Amino acid sequence: KGSRIINWCPDCTTALSDAEVEYNEKDGKFWHIKYPIKDSGEFLVIATTRPETMLGDTAVAVNPKDKRYKHLVGKTVILPLLNREIPVIEDDYVEMDFGTGCVKITPSHDPNDFEVGKRHSLPEILVMDKNARINENGGQYQGLDRYEARKKIIEDLKELGLLLEIRDHKHNVGSCYRCNTVVEPIISAQWFVKMKPLAEEA
Repeated sequence: KGSRIINWCPDCTTALSDAEVEYNEKDGKFWHIKYPIKDSGEFLVIATTRPETMLGDTAVAVNPKDKRYKHLVGKTVILPLLNREIPVIEDDYVEMDFGTGCVKITPSHDPNDFEVGKRHSLPEILVMDKNARINENGGQYQGLDRYEARKKIIEDLKELGLLLEIRDHKHNVGSCYRCNTVVEPIISAQWFVKMKPLAEEA
């Protein structure tokens, strides 16, 4: 038993196995957001398809080989809207030529970020409840549905001058095989079975 990222259906309020998630290509957006560097006029730009998860960010990561950001590694950025201080870290997971080369790390809401978080001992901040509403960790967005929160967050970022651009983006979106609700990756305490030794016995 342990806390790991699982596929969660907010409508059925249940965990789903990977086999129970159906993926379809959908039209989405890439929101480019400025994250200010503390005590500096500089900022990093991150691109995300799920702005509502930024409420749970605990770091911004860059590739160790990326010379553009070398001088910022170890510094602190101010997480927009919540004004939480989070570190700039290096990790090979970041692709230098994808997006801006800076990745927001949200260990409680993304399977890849979860692994990065473990490698760097980052805090895990869950910002949604079982119905995909923003919980008490989401500051002023508490109580909003994930898509309502997205809309409000985008409005607030625009007002603060921190929304740089919005690009159209096609991506695979996972949905529940039973009710077709978009699945939310969240951290949850569950039981897991290691299949390899069982398969060898079989």
